[in-house]
Amino acid sequence: MSFLKKDTTTTEDISLDDLDDLLQALTTEELEELNGDFDPDNSLLPPSQRCKDQTSKSATGPFSRQHLIKFLEDKAKHEKDWENQVPYAKETKGKKFVPKEPEKIKIFNDDEADFETEWDDILSAATEEELVDLAAVLGFHSMLTQTQYHAALVDGNELPKQEGGFTGSAQAQKLRLVPDELPNMTDVEDSIKKLKSNDPELKSLNINNIKNLSIERLVGLCEALKENTVCVKVDMASVAANDAVANALASTLSENTTLKSVNVESNFITPEGILTLLRAINEKQSLIELRVSNQKPEILGNRVEMEISKLIGENDTLLRLGIAFEFPAARIKVTDKLKANFDALRQKRVAKSS
Repeated sequence: MSFLKKDTTTTEDISLDDLDDLLQALTTEELEELNGDFDPDNSLLPPSQRCKDQTSKSATGPFSRQHLIKFLEDKAKHEKDWENQVPYAKETKGKKFVPKEPEKIKIFNDDEADFETEWDDILSAATEEELVDLAAVLGFHSMLTQTQYHAALVDGNELPKQEGGFTGSAQAQKLRLVPDELPNMTDVEDSIKKLKSNDPELKSLNINNIKNLSIERLVGLCEALKENTVCVKVDMASVAANDAVANALASTLSENTTLKSVNVESNFITPEGILTLLRAINEKQSLIELRVSNQKPEILGNRVEMEISKLIGENDTLLRLGIAFEFPAARIKVTDKLKANFDALRQKRVAKSS
């Protein structure tokens, strides 16, 4: 182009008048070529410059979307499909995968082993007790079962050698099957009626592991215990009890002086619900055992644990508390208080006997 032939060594020597003269001297084709020199991937440029309209044809009329769609549909219907130049043929490209055969490991029997070492005479002459000590030094003692270890230490005359020891085969003991525990068939509705009527035969109630118990029914059971003077033990483990049940049970424990043992383990009671139960048992101080471990919120936190230790420190009758502490300070305080309660009970018993 003609404007590139001019000597422009520095841009400071070119004035605005010279640029205007250069632009006026350019033809239409040269201006279009100059304006088309841009980077389409430059995100700093506006879309109007990165995607310029390059249509040079003049408009034939107003744009009609319906006419355009109809034209494309008619063209697609009447246009002949492309012929497939290469006919389809089912081919398998590449080599067929053939898995490698695993290496065969040859196991030598005692009869086939024809090589000897300098340790063969020493090991063959060693006693069972010496072999046990050697296995402990080498770290092989964990490979022995309890039966084999016992057979290696006792005299060979007491147990046959094929039952254990180093001369016996290392076999695991057979699994002893334990029959499944029978499901809990306690009738909850009937138990609630008996609690309300103070049935003298219902001294212990166990509804552990009963599924599909509604929260309303559990709350009703706790409310039936409030005025009961016969039942001394209640087990409500793994019944999906929540804080609503804990609050109802706390209301019962704050009035009932007959209950001595309460178990609500493996439920969904929050740390605040546990604190509510402990505050309730401190009012009458008649409960001896309370088990609240293994709840869904496993971590109680330092604040809750210290509050629990404070509440237990105010209780003089509780002897057993089922709960898992994370911090040793709360665990030590609770243990010392329970020991003091046991000691006070022992002193009362000794005083009565004397």
